[in-house]
Amino acid sequence: MEEKVVTEGVSRRQILAGTGALAAGAAISHIGGLISPAAAKDGSTEKWPWPYEKLDPEKTAALAYEEWYRVFCGAAVISSIFGQLREKVGEPYKSFPIDAYVYLEGGQAGWGTICGAPAGANMVFSLIIGPRKPLSDNTIAHNMCIDIMEWYSQTLMPVYMPKNPKVTTELPKTVSNSPLCHISVGKWMKAANKALVSPERKDRCARLTASVACKAVELLNTWKDGKYESNSEFNCGKLHGITGQKNCYECHGSKIPQAPLPPPEEPKKGA
Repeated sequence: MEEKVVTEGVSRRQILAGTGALAAGAAISHIGGLISPAAAKDGSTEKWPWPYEKLDPEKTAALAYEEWYRVFCGAAVISSIFGQLREKVGEPYKSFPIDAYVYLEGGQAGWGTICGAPAGANMVFSLIIGPRKPLSDNTIAHNMCIDIMEWYSQTLMPVYMPKNPKVTTELPKTVSNSPLCHISVGKWMKAANKALVSPERKDRCARLTASVACKAVELLNTWKDGKYESNSEFNCGKLHGITGQKNCYECHGSKIPQAPLPPPEEPKKGA
């Protein structure tokens, strides 16, 4: 069946096969979630860089896809990466309360601002590589955050295709041209003609989360190999003297998507 594409865009990866997805569900039971007080007492979380061992991007994507259904986008990205590093490295990852970041879902507690998936990835970059100036001379994590925000905005999403999807119908792909949850989800809902509460929208966001987790690990692995170079040159602050994004008219204009609403509830009998 021909892939349904609803807007032009070029993905920087082909659709992933989702290898390791079957093992992901079993692995989640002991990598994700809150940790016991006994495991947390000896962790040092305020010194950088945190130790990092290279991870399999596709396995990470499969873990993030499953975790979305437990803790949604932002915490799922964090869990898919830090959960594996708990096993490979130990501390300080064992002391990190992954589930505390469930609030990232829905663009920060459902407010539709930055999508939780890149927000979670940005936190991972900053904790593993270290903070940017003026706290240190290290700007790599900052640049990596910029890269994934731009990649998220310009890529035909979702990239990841689970081996065993929870929704088996064909889902469209869209380019958000924005890192905002409201715009990203709204454009997809309009293209798919699916409501926010639909299984299809949920699985779209799970696949998008997996796509971001995969990309984050690709960037971290490149950094670990000493080969990372930033691909983004846009800096709104330098250009215009104010923070912002280069596609602001996706919100501040006539392009705000009108997403479909769920059907009204039928009145209860006897009411």
